[in-house]
Amino acid sequence: MRCCLLGHLILRSLSNSLSLVSGWKKSGDGDGDDDRFSLPTRDDFHPIDTQEQEELVRSLEKNQAQQSRLWRGVFAAILCCYSGFLIYSIYQQVLSPWELRSALLQFKHMFTININASFDCELYGYTKTQSWDENATDCCNWDGVTCDVLTGHVIGLDLSCSRLYGKIHPNSSLSQLSHLQRLNLAYNDFNGSRISYAFGSFARLTYLNLSNSAFSGSIPSEISHMSKLISLDLSNFLFDSQLRLEPLHFEILLKNLTQLQELALSRVNISSGLPDSIGYLKSLKFLHLTSTGLSGKLPDSIGYLKSLNYLSVRDCKLRGSILKSLRNLTQIRELNLFGNSFTGEVPYTLSNLKQLTLLDLSSNNFEGRIPVLAELTNLEYLFLEENNFTGPIPFNLSGLQNLRALYLSGSSLSGVIPPSLFTLPSLLYIDLSSNNLTGQIPEFQHHLPLRHLDLSDNKLRGPIPQSISLVNLANLNLASNDLSGVADLQIPKYIEDLVLSNTNLSVVARSNVNNTLPNLRYFDMSSCNIEVFPYFLRSSENLRGLDLSSNRIHGQVPNWVGLIGKASLGYLNLSHNILTGIKQLPWEKLHILDLRSNLLQGPLPIPPPLVGHFFISNNSLSGEIPSLICNASFLEVLDLSHNKLSGAVPQCLGNFSRVLSVLNLRSNGFTGTLPLAFAKPNPLQSLDLSENQFEGPLPRSLANCTSLEVLNVGNNKIDDTFPNWLESLPELQVLVVRSNRFHGPINTLTSKFSFPRLRIVDLSYNGFIGYLPGRYFEYFQAMKNSTTPNIQYMSDRAGYYHDSVTVTIKGNEIELVRILTIFTTIDLSSNNFSGEIPSAIGKLNSLTLLNFSHNNLTGHIPKSLGDLTSLESLDISSNNLTRRIPSQLTSLTFLAVLNLSWNCLHGPIPNGRQFNTFENGSYVGNLGLCGFPLSKECEDNRKKVQPSVLQHEEDDSDFDGFTWKIVVIGYGCGMTLGLFLGSLMFLIGRPRFFVKLAEREMPKKVIRLRRTIVDTVARRY
Repeated sequence: MRCCLLGHLILRSLSNSLSLVSGWKKSGDGDGDDDRFSLPTRDDFHPIDTQEQEELVRSLEKNQAQQSRLWRGVFAAILCCYSGFLIYSIYQQVLSPWELRSALLQFKHMFTININASFDCELYGYTKTQSWDENATDCCNWDGVTCDVLTGHVIGLDLSCSRLYGKIHPNSSLSQLSHLQRLNLAYNDFNGSRISYAFGSFARLTYLNLSNSAFSGSIPSEISHMSKLISLDLSNFLFDSQLRLEPLHFEILLKNLTQLQELALSRVNISSGLPDSIGYLKSLKFLHLTSTGLSGKLPDSIGYLKSLNYLSVRDCKLRGSILKSLRNLTQIRELNLFGNSFTGEVPYTLSNLKQLTLLDLSSNNFEGRIPVLAELTNLEYLFLEENNFTGPIPFNLSGLQNLRALYLSGSSLSGVIPPSLFTLPSLLYIDLSSNNLTGQIPEFQHHLPLRHLDLSDNKLRGPIPQSISLVNLANLNLASNDLSGVADLQIPKYIEDLVLSNTNLSVVARSNVNNTLPNLRYFDMSSCNIEVFPYFLRSSENLRGLDLSSNRIHGQVPNWVGLIGKASLGYLNLSHNILTGIKQLPWEKLHILDLRSNLLQGPLPIPPPLVGHFFISNNSLSGEIPSLICNASFLEVLDLSHNKLSGAVPQCLGNFSRVLSVLNLRSNGFTGTLPLAFAKPNPLQSLDLSENQFEGPLPRSLANCTSLEVLNVGNNKIDDTFPNWLESLPELQVLVVRSNRFHGPINTLTSKFSFPRLRIVDLSYNGFIGYLPGRYFEYFQAMKNSTTPNIQYMSDRAGYYHDSVTVTIKGNEIELVRILTIFTTIDLSSNNFSGEIPSAIGKLNSLTLLNFSHNNLTGHIPKSLGDLTSLESLDISSNNLTRRIPSQLTSLTFLAVLNLSWNCLHGPIPNGRQFNTFENGSYVGNLGLCGFPLSKECEDNRKKVQPSVLQHEEDDSDFDGFTWKIVVIGYGCGMTLGLFLGSLMFLIGRPRFFVKLAEREMPKKVIRLRRTIVDTVARRY
């Protein structure tokens, strides 16, 4: 206001000063052509002298200077007024401390506190908003809030790891903090909130971190309006990321945020190529694009980022060769290209990146030789595994004095291991596994700091070098090599994990050398043909895992073995040996115990109370199952199959463990009824009670096992009707009730969603009657999958146990020790089914084996069987099927077994494809069949037909030879013509040869009558 008042005074002074120049006037001629100001002349007033004129000029110049100063004052006054108005307007927009406090509290009240919302911040996370005193007037002292010292504006808000849970409203009070320069909301759970477009209004923002906070949806283009951003982090590693960045918005972001120094978008769905505009970010130092779905090739413009220190495009879909422009990234320290589809050779120009400390090119398709990278003297971590490298490992490694980790596994490297490798002074981790390396293991340099060495799955030979005992190794894996010698003497004393499986190393029964391994945690010497327990294990009190499977260890388990890891052992595998007994199982923390495939005898040993997986199948155990088994409440897998156990099964087996997923009692001598108590809910996943002597019906409580995938009660004496009440089990995939006393018809389904995942059905060798269950075939959805699922074996959740099943092929029972998830079969053989084969069976296009043999089926073979394109075995023998074999069956290109024998089929056997490979046994007992491979030829093949006729028959597939109508017509016409010609021949007597021949056979009366007729006719003519 003062400025405006000053302007008013200046204007008044200006008006007064103008009156001082009233002596000015316009001068010129009378026509007024020259308008200009001039001095008064003598004619106008009175004469003045030169001195007066000079004074008048000076006065005029003074007035002009004063006028100029006054105009400048006017302009200054106007500018002052405008500035005052602008400052006043801004002042009106600035939030007061009370308003700032209210905005922050309103943002706080949008969320609840949930400790799981910041579960990755266990060490340094806390609820910062708890310190926000709602009665305080100044919010600048609150945790996470930073204010400008001079203005009091909130310029920073850090609520990272604050355990906030809830959704952020698009128009939240956060947008009122217009002076924010730094905003960090990382490591919270905003429950799928969308990033608001209002973020674009933070024009002063230089730092924005919304990482790992469960945002979703599309990243708004308004983010690119924050042109002052130096750091932007929207990555997400903790949640299933649903953030996506549209390609156009990505390109705009790169073009507008040219001051960026850090850009992290890991696990944001970009799913496009990296734009050329990435080259605009000349100040970029950190670029993190892991798991973004980037595709295509790296653009050449990435070479413009000469300030870049970190680049990661890990787990993307990039392809092509490594660009030569990467050599321009001379400041880069970490380069991560893991998990893409890069090809070609690794260029030697990478050796120009002198500042590199980490280079990860693993899990790509690089080929050729590994380049010499000895010039990268700062390199600490080199990952090149899972590629197609060939040739030897470079021998010139002396320059890598700072190298700490070298991973070259999973390629086709050959040659010997460079001796210089074991002289690098900083090397801690070496992994050369799964290559074709040969020769012997080089000697180790004394006091090498090496901690991890994996040379497994190569072709190394010879003994373990003695110098290895001088190395402070913690992990040593030499499995699957041709090593020889005694293992006892070369093992490093302080080893923790030792794997020597599938080698030719041996151990001694008793060693006089005081070689103990006090730190040993895991020891694997499986498949080494050792005959005794390694004595050096006797003092391994901290052992957690021991695997001596697939050896030739025989006799009783020594008592001292029970002292190994008595308080720590969690995994023990002594399977596939020649053990005859084990007196004790003293391990307190044992979780997995595998004693299968030995010669163990006597009663069933009770596992320790914490055992979760107990395998003791394929032994010679006898007697009943002790009732103490009911105390093993942590059992997940119990496999007692293929023993000599007998008696009744304890009724507790159905619900003694809340976590039991596998119960296998197969191939024993159990009797009585099945366990009746299956509690609800029940986690049982696989139940195999086959090949016993169980009687009675199936327990209806099996319907409580909603997780059941395998039910096998085959080869027992179970007397029941078809268990259609199992149709509600959503996970059931294998149902085997073969060789029992099931009877009656298979009732219709009660729901369209019955047996949704059933893939293996075996009802053979029972007494089922009635029609085949065509309605069931229509709803076996798992057998209709046109796409191939992930090929894997059916197993328990942990993957230690694998299901098995017995199938019948060519009349032979074959046990599948593992069940592929793509294997599908229906076996309804050896029952009393009648009627026709339903055409609905053709909808099961993923069916592998189909067996309807030994029933009373009638009718024809449906053409829809030709739609079973995955079928490998088809057996419909020993029925009453009629008509022809449909030619559509020749389209079954995977068919390896076909049995149509002992039916009533007729007609030609189709030719082509797989049908040309089947032998006579596939068709025996069908007397009406003909053609290859049978010796009986078809009628059409016996006649030599004119080519035109053959062509006609090929064109008309419905023509089936001569019909009865044609025969009748031909017979009638022929007989009429024959009678006429015969009568005429006898009347005229010619030809005489045939007349004389006929007269010899005729009675004399007929001859005389003929002569009379002839004479009469002759007289007339």
